[in-house]
Amino acid sequence: MVLPLLALFTVTLLWALAAATVQIRCVDAARAGARAAARSEPVASAEEAARTAAPEGARISVAREGELWHVVVEAAAPGPWGMGLTVRAGAAALAEDLIAGGAS
Repeated sequence: MVLPLLALFTVTLLWALAAATVQIRCVDAARAGARAAARSEPVASAEEAARTAAPEGARISVAREGELWHVVVEAAAPGPWGMGLTVRAGAAALAEDLIAGGAS
C-alpha cells in the first residue's frame, strides 16, 4: 500500500521540479530579451537573445510600451499523461535611449 503512494509522490515531485526548471528558464529568457531590447538592439536580436535562453518551443513576444520594453516568454512544462502546464514569465526594461537622452 505504501509503495504505490511513494511512487506517486516521487513522480509528482519530479514533475514539479521539471515545471520549476521551465519557469526559471522562462524568467531568464525574458530578462535577456528585455536587456537586449533596452540596449536599442533590433527587435529580432532581442527575440533571439530570449530564444537562446528559453526552453525549446517557447513563444516569445517583444513590445515597447512608452518608455519600457516588455518581453513575455511562454512555454509548456512537461506533464504526465499529456497534462502539461503552460508557464509564463515577463520582464521589462527602461529603454537606454531615454536614459541617455535624460542625462544630457
